[in-house]
Amino acid sequence: MIKVGIIGAAGYTGGELIRLLITHPEVELTFMHSNSNGGNPVSKVHQDLIGHPELVFTKELSSDVDVLFLCLGHGNSKKFLEENDIDPSIRIIDLANDFRLIKDKQFKGRDFVYGLSEINREDIKKAKDVANPGCFATCIQLGLLPLAKAGLLSEVYTTGITGSTGAGQSFSPTSHFSWRANNIQAYKTLTHQHLDEIQQSLHQLQPDLPTWAENKEVINFVPWRGDFPRGIFVSSTITCEKELSELVQLYQDFYKDARFTFVSEQPIFLKQVVNTNLCVIYLEKVGSKLVVHSATDNLVKGASGQAVQNMNLMFGLDESTGLGLKANYF
Repeated sequence: MIKVGIIGAAGYTGGELIRLLITHPEVELTFMHSNSNGGNPVSKVHQDLIGHPELVFTKELSSDVDVLFLCLGHGNSKKFLEENDIDPSIRIIDLANDFRLIKDKQFKGRDFVYGLSEINREDIKKAKDVANPGCFATCIQLGLLPLAKAGLLSEVYTTGITGSTGAGQSFSPTSHFSWRANNIQAYKTLTHQHLDEIQQSLHQLQPDLPTWAENKEVINFVPWRGDFPRGIFVSSTITCEKELSELVQLYQDFYKDARFTFVSEQPIFLKQVVNTNLCVIYLEKVGSKLVVHSATDNLVKGASGQAVQNMNLMFGLDESTGLGLKANYF
């Protein structure tokens, strides 16, 4: 059994990890750390986990684990590792953005691999530490990677809408129900924090694209706050002269071995992916304009589910272990 500890277990991604790992056949959930909830039953915070009285938050750290998931706010993972001496033998999967870029990947003797299995599967299998991709970054990249591999990307115009859980569990005016209901809003226009990691991955497959360090934007991204709790739907537009049938085949070939990413022949929608580790993709073409639609669950494939997928790869398991989830279609 893989002994697991979770740091920041009271947040949305921490709670989602607990839900996935308590039924994972190869995992022993050793401890769930929370500074603000130490000693409290997990079900006091994650109320859907009522019926699991054995699950209790702790303020104490244990070194008796094989892997540590860091479910902390951006910038706090580095701080946590600076303040705590984690045994070098313990593997780390970080769900924040602290180690995703090449310039940040080495820290305190650790070397973090970017955990997007669709392009880095073999590196993840050999990795000791993994930087889990961001939620918007995952959805956008999976929609664009086949084009980058074929050298077809230039400038991309992307819009994406995300549910309220994407903002985290801390209260803010725009996460209040009365604000979210029947409402949408653009935010962080062209400045979203995931742009650098997206551009980094696209450059990995299409080297003539600028890198994050060259301060030249390839992705023009406008994110939106949606009036639903979870899920991401992205539409990316490029100019492309190839026929639609050729592009669909390009995508199907690229993802033929991907366990959770699928190319649909019919228009996709959010309910197909919510509460699953899936990404679904659909292509449309009008004249020389190609639009790639992609959809994921921001808390599963965009965060905790992808983290479990990476853990499975790191420990030599089938990557789908513990992730046999079904969408809430109705």
